[in-house]
Formats: sequence, structure tokens, C-alpha cells
Amino acid sequence: MRPLAVIGNVNVDLIVGPVAPWPKAGTEIIVDHDELRVGGQAGNSALAWEALGVDFEIAANVGDDQFGRWLREAFGRRADKWPVRPEGTTLSVGMTHPDGERTFFTTRGHLPRFSLADVFSVLDGKRLSGGYALLCGSFLTDDLTADYGAFFDWADSHGIAVALDTGWPIDGWTQGNCDAARAWLSRCELALFNEVETVTLAGLESPLEAAHAIRSGMKKGATVVVKRGPEGAIAIGPDGIPVEAMAPVVKVVDTIGAGDVFNAAFLAAVAQDQPLNACLSAATRVASRAISTLPRNYGGPMHFEEAMHERA
Repeated sequence: MRPLAVIGNVNVDLIVGPVAPWPKAGTEIIVDHDELRVGGQAGNSALAWEALGVDFEIAANVGDDQFGRWLREAFGRRADKWPVRPEGTTLSVGMTHPDGERTFFTTRGHLPRFSLADVFSVLDGKRLSGGYALLCGSFLTDDLTADYGAFFDWADSHGIAVALDTGWPIDGWTQGNCDAARAWLSRCELALFNEVETVTLAGLESPLEAAHAIRSGMKKGATVVVKRGPEGAIAIGPDGIPVEAMAPVVKVVDTIGAGDVFNAAFLAAVAQDQPLNACLSAATRVASRAISTLPRNYGGPMHFEEAMHERA
């Protein structure tokens, strides 16, 4: 199996809900569910890899408080070299709604100070050579994002393929944010975006046409994946031929981090040199299981060949 790493945002998620309708100011309501858990795109993907028995490395940082210590403990030895920033740890409060949607309130915290030096203090390029690096949380990690060019140079020099999932920009998909994302994608081998992000970046209504357009601006032989929620996913690989996987029908419990779980399962299958249709199938099945279980369950350690044929 090829080596895997994730680089980006790890923070604390406090999930409460369901909430409907939105409460009036000055009132208090009781909700049925609460959960304090590791969050952030990088954190969610790493937890999925760990649950699936996949070896990986993770580059992140934390704040200098009890939440930062809790995050480091959650990742054990993998967090030994994580830098500790003097800021408080970033906290996201997520309110779930009965229709499966959610609303987040997030503090800036430590994430903007995650830097390229922090990445290099954790990851060894030679050890990751020939593998894949998932780069995420682009619009939250200000210091690192400013050095993305140097990061891509480092990855290229070690033969590391970069998969990008920027996450949703805090200020929306402005022209500047779209231009930045396209520039980053030009240095990437894989794009892992949801449907809204894909059509917005390409300026096209059709997800498939948008995927083709995005791929045309990426490295030669790149793969573009469009995550479509309950409709599954589509992808265009190095041969330019579209592939589709349908998601199993499940009762949704918690969709928070669903795309990050998808990313983890997809890349784990890619790292095992599985064909594109098998990678999509594994990713949709694992993500569907995660969003339909409480507490969250990924199916346990497995070979992705099994996930494609037997487990959901």
C-alpha cells in the first residue's frame, strides 16, 4: 500500500441538536443529542483512516489549552510532533437540523497559525515518496495557505501526489477564492470537491461538464471526484472517462464530516491501486455508513475489496 498523509485543520467539534425551528433570541431550548469530538477536515479524515485500519501520518497544530491537550491525546504518537500555538484551540459548535442540514459557529483559534514549518516538523518527504497527501482546510490555515507554492514544490520533489479539498470559504466562493482554488488545483493530481463547489468553480451547471473543465486545468492525468451526497459520486480519471457510483439508501443521523470520510476511504482505496470505480464504491459505502450510525461507525478494519462487495 502506498503511504498516506493528511495536512490541514484539526479542531474540536461540539455537536448538538436537532434544532428546529431556529430559536428566538434570549430563549433556551433542550436538544436530544450532544457530542464532543475531534473535528476539522483533517481530523475527520484521520479518524476514518484509523477506524479502517489504514496506516497514515497527519500534520496539524493545536492551541495551548485543555482542548489542545485533548486533541493530542486523541491522536497519540501521531501527534507527538504537533506544534502548540499560544492561541486557544479552534472550536466549532455544530447545530444539526431534522432535515440533515447543519449550522456551524467556529472560532478562529489556532488554525490560522498552522504553517509550512509545522508541516515539515511532522512529515518526512522521503517516507511519503510515491504516496498521497490530502491537503484540506485551505481557507482556515492562513499561514500554510500563503506558502502553498512551496508545499507543492516539496511534494513534487518527493513524488507525492496531492489531493485537494479546500473546504467551504468563510466568505463564500468569491472570485478571488475561486481563482486561488484553480491555481492550487493546477498543482494537484486529485480534486475532491462536492457538487456545489465543483459547479461554482467551473461556472457550469452540469457537474460532469464542470468536472471536465476543472480537470483540464490540473496536472496531466489528474482525477476529479464530485461528491453528490445521497446521489453518490462521479469521477473522471486519467483516461478521461466518467465513472459513477450510487450511494446506498440509509437513514441519515449526522452528515457532519461526511465528505471528509469519503475522502479518506477513496484515498485508501487509491493507495491500494484499486480501479477508479472500486474507489468510488468504497468511498460512498463507508461515508454512508458513517452518517447513518450513532455513535459513528465506519465498519471496522477492513480491506477495501471487502468493503466494495460485502460491507455497507
